[in-house]
Amino acid sequence: MATIKKKHVDAVIVGFGWTGSIMAIELANAGLDVVALERGDGRDTIPDFAYPQITDEVKYSARQALLQNLAKTTVTARHAKDDVALPYRQMGSFKPGEGVGGAGTHWSGVQSRVSPDELRLYSRVKERYGEKFIPQDMNLQDWGITYDELEPHFDRFEYVCGTSGKAGNIKGKPVPGGNPFEGYRSREYPLPPLVDHPTGRLFAAAASGLGYKPFPLPAGNASGAYQNEYGCQLGPCNFCGFCSDYGCLNYSKASPQTTIIPALLRKPNFELRVNAHVLRVNLDSTGKRAVGVTYVDAEGNDVEQPADMVILAAFHLHNIRLMLSSKIGTPFNVETNEGVVGRNLCYQYINSVNMFWDKDVYINQFIGTGGGGQVIEEFNADNFDHGPLGFIGGGVIWGRQTGNGPVRGIPLPKGTPNWGTEWKQAVVDNFVHTGRIESQCTSLANRAYFADLDPTYKDAYGTPLLRLTFDWQDNDLRSAAYVGGKMMEIGRAMKPKSISGRVFKPGMHWDTRPYQSTHVCGGTPMGADPKTSAVNKYLQSWDVSNVFVLGANTFAHGIGYNPTGLVGGLAYWAASNIRSQYLKNPGPMVQV
Repeated sequence: MATIKKKHVDAVIVGFGWTGSIMAIELANAGLDVVALERGDGRDTIPDFAYPQITDEVKYSARQALLQNLAKTTVTARHAKDDVALPYRQMGSFKPGEGVGGAGTHWSGVQSRVSPDELRLYSRVKERYGEKFIPQDMNLQDWGITYDELEPHFDRFEYVCGTSGKAGNIKGKPVPGGNPFEGYRSREYPLPPLVDHPTGRLFAAAASGLGYKPFPLPAGNASGAYQNEYGCQLGPCNFCGFCSDYGCLNYSKASPQTTIIPALLRKPNFELRVNAHVLRVNLDSTGKRAVGVTYVDAEGNDVEQPADMVILAAFHLHNIRLMLSSKIGTPFNVETNEGVVGRNLCYQYINSVNMFWDKDVYINQFIGTGGGGQVIEEFNADNFDHGPLGFIGGGVIWGRQTGNGPVRGIPLPKGTPNWGTEWKQAVVDNFVHTGRIESQCTSLANRAYFADLDPTYKDAYGTPLLRLTFDWQDNDLRSAAYVGGKMMEIGRAMKPKSISGRVFKPGMHWDTRPYQSTHVCGGTPMGADPKTSAVNKYLQSWDVSNVFVLGANTFAHGIGYNPTGLVGGLAYWAASNIRSQYLKNPGPMVQV
């Protein structure tokens, strides 16, 4: 079959979630002709997320209607380089999105910034504890960018999203009620914090009683009416409990559909094509310049889209695979610890426990919001002394109430039968008296973690699958156990009648079956050294200067918080520098 060739454009964007929509509107506003390619379906609040169909738990939580079709393309996974990798055929450990909005449609809404220390963690650890404190197998490195550089772009993303929260540090001055550990911010959040739900109130009281300083989680769930710079409007969250796994029926959760796309689709120099699965980035004869992409359209045709600039803005895993399939950058070699594409693959581990109270304590878990709750940071980043503990990293501890329902699963106390009369009575006794607390911790780059192309398995398009080699290492497990212990201390202070759930312990292995988080990161890390990073500080490929790579795959290592706030800030940072520097003088923006 002959390849269809499209009209040349200034920029082609692969993927149309948060990063794709941010880059599209910024480049279109700069006057460029832009085409965005999304491999999934088109989706918008109306009609796709209209009530009541969007609250169908079977369709969205059980059958994962907003997620990647694993029958067409997936990944393979193994624990170590000598193991046999097998395909990930059922959604479990993480949930890649698909369709317009991507994971930005089904995310929960937690929207935090990175700690300034985490962007220079290698230097921070070396200064405070000495270089010998870093495990020999840990590929720890600085990100090549500073918090000062990113702060205006964090601020802009928050104001585009209408983020609800309470500042703890405005221009270097502490602000009561906010995060006492945060890097400075230019101004207050655009909206005040969400009203606390019962789990958040109990968590805050218990944490305060133990001497910690809880504060409201920053949330991409609007606490009031809001209009952003693009003229897009959000309405106040009604705590319906349908955030994670669902599109927002109420225009209350920040997503590409609610904050950017309505303004973008009005632009005559922008075009969106859905059901367009990109196979590769096309390079010229030198291999140093991209000339466009090739994709498969809805009818199965191979289509070539020529462009002056290629933006990889797909979900983390597909961005890595496109870099490898297109031969952009040197693949990571685990034997020599050299190469950059597939390097520093990281994840995020979560201790999660359910808490059950007596019948006089009402939690009402059918009420919830994805980003709301209370959190402490005493054990995140380098906010505590790691010296006596012998590990690097940490995490945040929070009390969230995201909503629950019968299909999504009803937590019950340990020892409850799985069916029958006793199970039914336990549901009646516990459903409105159950809550959850969690600690979410960093997974730091390790030489043993990497991604490459699988030599055996291919997808429906004939392309080798991405192979993940990953397992929890000693540093991860020691960090998780320590922070998990602090979480349990708070949990017991909340005075439930019982607690049960998952707390990491030494010797545990990564299990792809239960959901943990969609916070996969690394694989095309950013940095100042092309020997250890795939992209420079502007998210520009070191090897092919007209290719820019966005998303959590550019993280140099895992972070304590959810990645979305950092992903959005980095996207605005990259777009700003493309407009101010690259378009005036195309070529490498950092000289080696």
